Amino acid sequence: MLKKSLIFITTAVVVIGAILFGVGYVQFKGSAVNERHELFLSARYDYRQSVDSVLSHIRHKAAFEWYAKHIELERTFKPGHYVLEPSMSVIDIARMLKLGLQTPVRVAINNCKIPAHLARKLALQTDADSTAYMKVLTSKKLAAEMGFDSVTLFSMFIPDTYEFYWTVKPEDVVHRMKKEYDRFWTGERDALRQRSGLSRLEVMTLASIVYEETRKSDEMPRVAGVYINRLKKGIRLQADPTVKYAMQDFGLRRILYKHLKTPSPYNTYMNAGLPPSPIAMPSKAAINAVLNYEKHDYIFFCARPTFDGYHNFARTLREHNANARAYARELNRHKIK
Repeated sequence: MLKKSLIFITTAVVVIGAILFGVGYVQFKGSAVNERHELFLSARYDYRQSVDSVLSHIRHKAAFEWYAKHIELERTFKPGHYVLEPSMSVIDIARMLKLGLQTPVRVAINNCKIPAHLARKLALQTDADSTAYMKVLTSKKLAAEMGFDSVTLFSMFIPDTYEFYWTVKPEDVVHRMKKEYDRFWTGERDALRQRSGLSRLEVMTLASIVYEETRKSDEMPRVAGVYINRLKKGIRLQADPTVKYAMQDFGLRRILYKHLKTPSPYNTYMNAGLPPSPIAMPSKAAINAVLNYEKHDYIFFCARPTFDGYHNFARTLREHNANARAYARELNRHKIK
């Protein structure tokens, strides 16, 4: 009888041990994630906030907490953008956070008119705030390191979508964009630039005006050609977008005569030549349009009264005035002020 009891007890212990082992294996080695989820764990969070964010998206919470303590995660935890996959165990997740195995994010850099716009756009896509970005975008010291000044540094940003770690430091973004800028300016592009007689900064500045004048890529080289003609002839550019920039009123729908008198080095109705720096971040199409500007003898252009985004071009002031009157009539008819 005693022998049978011992056998029963031994069997029970083995079974219970197997069950506990199985439960432990599932909790530590089995999938802890129900569905794919992205975590954005900010450097501004404390450790408990970050862990709570992780726990809200996984199973086996107690196992995670135990293993995190076992590997001293609180001491070595790294903020960042992490992706939880259904195949991950609590061990996989804790080790990912300990080693900082982030998944990069895609950061769009485009459609900005001033550094403050760029700072806000970058802050929305990475962990640093807009104040931190403005500090580096206006830093005289950092701009000098890049070969620019604090006004022209904005011209270094080539619009595109780039991969960064979400916790990237703002100054590292600037250094990365310098590499992209140098990569963009190939020998071929520099050869085309020399044809126009413009510096790289001047190309970017003129491209920003072209970009603000038209979003029609097929028309951009013709618009660029008009401005090249005016520059070569010593005629003021008289570009309406530079007036908006001078006024810092980017929603202005109609440029009136009183606006043309706005005092600013960016107002090309008041000043000869190009503005000191770009009035927007031009698209690559606009940059290439300046480099491949169309050769013609147009000196003027005016938006079509059909409001289709294209322009009528003119060689003489008489032709241009007729085009301008037709456009003004349509503005008045649609009560656009």
